[in-house]
Amino acid sequence: MKVILMEDVKALGKKGDIVEVSDGYARNFILKTKKGVEANGKNLNDLKLKKASEEKHAQEVYEAAKALGAQIDKGKIEVSIKTGEGGKAFGSVSSKEIAQEAKAQLGLDIDKKKILLKEPIKTLGVQQVPVKLHPKVTAKLTVAVTEEA
Repeated sequence: MKVILMEDVKALGKKGDIVEVSDGYARNFILKTKKGVEANGKNLNDLKLKKASEEKHAQEVYEAAKALGAQIDKGKIEVSIKTGEGGKAFGSVSSKEIAQEAKAQLGLDIDKKKILLKEPIKTLGVQQVPVKLHPKVTAKLTVAVTEEA
């Protein structure tokens, strides 16, 4: 019997796969536990429509990430930190502060978890900070760290 899996089944397949299983296994396990449905015409058509809808949604998310990435690449933000004698910085600039300044200065709502800082910025100057918006889209935000007056 052919069944369409509604969720991942170990040693059988992933969600959305069409697999051939014995009639007993299908009736007593797959269908009973709602891990899959019988692969008839209606269910196959529903699966096809669902996959098309998911692909369209994924493409829209990707396009939106590309557009936001272009805005981020053009943008530059300034962050000021306290410094002591000789330009030594007190504290640092973290991804949270970068996200807040991007919203305030550029009007871009960037999640702080998407800002890829290996470690907080502790020096004055201009740095390129990578922002991962999508698995295929990574933008570079220019951050100018200045001395607080």
